Amino acid sequence: MNALFLAAAEEPQNPLLPHLDELVIGLIAFAIVFGFLAKKLLPNINKVLEQRREAIEGGIEEAEAAKIEAQSVLEQYKAQLAEARHEAARLRQEAQEQGTAIIQEMKAEGQRQREEIIAAGHAQIEADRKAAATALRQDVGKLATDLAGKLVGESLEDVARQSRTIDRFLDELEEKAEAAR
Repeated sequence: MNALFLAAAEEPQNPLLPHLDELVIGLIAFAIVFGFLAKKLLPNINKVLEQRREAIEGGIEEAEAAKIEAQSVLEQYKAQLAEARHEAARLRQEAQEQGTAIIQEMKAEGQRQREEIIAAGHAQIEADRKAAATALRQDVGKLATDLAGKLVGESLEDVARQSRTIDRFLDELEEKAEAAR
């Protein structure tokens, strides 16, 4: 072995090839450090990695559960929205029907009131016409009596005779008026 060392000492040292004793000492030191790291540090690293993996998987499961719950809530919201729209349409339809019924009732009430007003107006006109005819008959009778009294030259103060004469005269006028029509 000395011969090998002597031969190596005589040759110039290649910087890419380390000395054998350095190589052996480096391998032993590497094995010790690797063993120490494998015994002490590697279980802690594996433990942390396992915790991170579990946390990530738990987060994914929670995200999936939250997604399913959100989808369920969305479906419930859509169902409630559709139900609310249906209810609103039903209420609008009922309001339109009620509005139409109220309009029909108001039209009928207006028609009834109009007919009552017209009937009352006709009755009032008839009463006024009768009152005017009676007043006219009295005035015409008085004028006729006065005129007849002036023509005859005597007073026609007798009320019964006066009434008969007036009635006869007006009846004749009415008959002539009806015949002329």
